[in-house]
Amino acid sequence: MSKKKFGIYGGQYIPEMLIGVVNELETAYDHFKNNKKFNDELKHLLSEYAGRPSRLYYAKNVTEKLDGAKVYLKREDLNHTGSHKINNALGQVLLAKKMGKTRVIAETGAGQHGVATATVAALLNMKCEIFMGQKDIERQSLNVFKMQLLGAKISSVETDTKTLKDAVSQTMGECSSRIDDTFYVLGSSVGPYPYPHIVRDFQSIISKEIKEQLFEKESKLPSVVIACVGGGSNAIGAFYNFINDKEVKLIGCEAAGKGVDTLETAAAVTKGKVGIFHGMKSYFCQTDNGQIASVYSISAGLDYPGIGPEHAYLHDTKRVEYIPVTDKEAVEAFEFLSKIEGIIPAIESAHAMYYAMQLAPKMSKDEIIVVCISGRGDKDAAMITEYKKELSL
Repeated sequence: MSKKKFGIYGGQYIPEMLIGVVNELETAYDHFKNNKKFNDELKHLLSEYAGRPSRLYYAKNVTEKLDGAKVYLKREDLNHTGSHKINNALGQVLLAKKMGKTRVIAETGAGQHGVATATVAALLNMKCEIFMGQKDIERQSLNVFKMQLLGAKISSVETDTKTLKDAVSQTMGECSSRIDDTFYVLGSSVGPYPYPHIVRDFQSIISKEIKEQLFEKESKLPSVVIACVGGGSNAIGAFYNFINDKEVKLIGCEAAGKGVDTLETAAAVTKGKVGIFHGMKSYFCQTDNGQIASVYSISAGLDYPGIGPEHAYLHDTKRVEYIPVTDKEAVEAFEFLSKIEGIIPAIESAHAMYYAMQLAPKMSKDEIIVVCISGRGDKDAAMITEYKKELSL
């Protein structure tokens, strides 16, 4: 593989006006990723500010209820700001600061990446603007308030689907128009090189910690690691340090929405085809004439028409299995984990939890499943209340 690609996936499919942006980013990241002072500062922030390492929690009640494999939860929901997004935001905003930028911009769907970016911008005294689809602003009002409270400007994206896809497009356009002072903090493992590598590197702390913590608790590797997948940042973070451990099964759970046999889905691997969008080659949900399709999921964080290029490569090489999970199934898991273990997961994370609920009873009691709980679910409570009301009508 070339450094810019994962097999045939990834690359830099970008207009000329963005070439300078990504070249500057590549040069800076290549310098700072091995810089001791930068890494010491980032490590300090991850520990003292974000609260890492996040806990690897043995879900005793869930394990007993499912009566199969031991279930551990990687508690990214306990990080400062309530999700895994802080890992990457700290890394990228610190990088922006070192590059002499004074303003950061970001896209967000569920709002977790927006909150994390706004948080770190406040910490490091940088201006911040968040682009968010109008539909996502409506269904994630709590996170919108948080971002504004943190000092960020919220720009509503009202084009096309008015969701994450369009927020990414508008943020890329903004980035190309203000190169001198602005840094685009991309939140998922998507986009043109080097973004998928940068996000992967900053999120890989998740799998590094899982491996260390589980050896301490159980003296062995997990049998299975499961994570939800939209663009794929928490999943690539949870998988990365296990890729060479062939005995560990890796499973990504993508958003099936109302079903993969409907048009209201976001299952890019299950339903998508290879295409080029947002500066990368990967799998995307597409119309019959090859246009990027409108997608749907109850989860604003998984409501993206494609998947990160490293995930596409891991799918083709059969190293990771990608499973579609519907809205209904995710809500079932959301309620299950809340009632059985007293942990309210993000609806995104509930997609992964649902598949663990199906898999654990089929496994032996000496096997171990680790589920990445990528975020907490307080942001989703009102939305799921409305969802359940609609079902009862």
